[in-house]
Amino acid sequence: MNAAMLRSLLLMALMLAAAGMAVLAKPTQRLAESGPRVELETLFPKQFGSWRIDESVPVVLPPPDQQAVLDKIYNQVLARTYVDGEGQRVMLSVAYGGDQSDSMQVHRPEVCYPAQGFQVMSTRADALEIAGRNVAVTRLVTRMGGRVEPLTYWMVVGDKVPATRTQQKLAQLAYGLTGRIPDGMLVRASTIDTDSRRAWEVQDRFLRELAAHVDPARQTRILGAAASAL
Repeated sequence: MNAAMLRSLLLMALMLAAAGMAVLAKPTQRLAESGPRVELETLFPKQFGSWRIDESVPVVLPPPDQQAVLDKIYNQVLARTYVDGEGQRVMLSVAYGGDQSDSMQVHRPEVCYPAQGFQVMSTRADALEIAGRNVAVTRLVTRMGGRVEPLTYWMVVGDKVPATRTQQKLAQLAYGLTGRIPDGMLVRASTIDTDSRRAWEVQDRFLRELAAHVDPARQTRILGAAASAL
């Protein structure tokens, strides 16, 4: 038995054990109710550094059927387009749910972009140094016709930033063992650019400046704890 298979079996055993204990623990305390109320409109600044909301770009809403699903899953969804002094534009999308569950998977770009007619051309795991944290992110390149849209996203479960779906599930179970129900947030930044490397550099600069202008007391809600490795 190789090391990779052994790790997989061990992880599965831990997840099964944690799942059984979580059922017995019956979590009842919602993290969303134990701290300041999350208001995406105010949590994410409308103007910071050289960036401001581009009022000339209309907000593109999902089709009514997808919007109805989102309304059932998430407490709040935020969509904005920012522009800087050089004319660079970044689209920011944030989904927040007070009761984190597997339904958050629905809003992952790997799922919601194809649902809107995009092809996912590539995907890879990466890390972004931001606000004193090493945040696990996912990079995608998507395409619909002649529109190429590279993007960067991450998820926060409570104060953890899981790098994989397995880690996301483990984070949920870990909170359940302590009788707590975590909230969840998905943050996505994207740009329209055929050069993915250039697009990600712009997104990284945008996200770092954005984080620097968020109240330090609220950064954990967006970026996870400074030491939140799973």
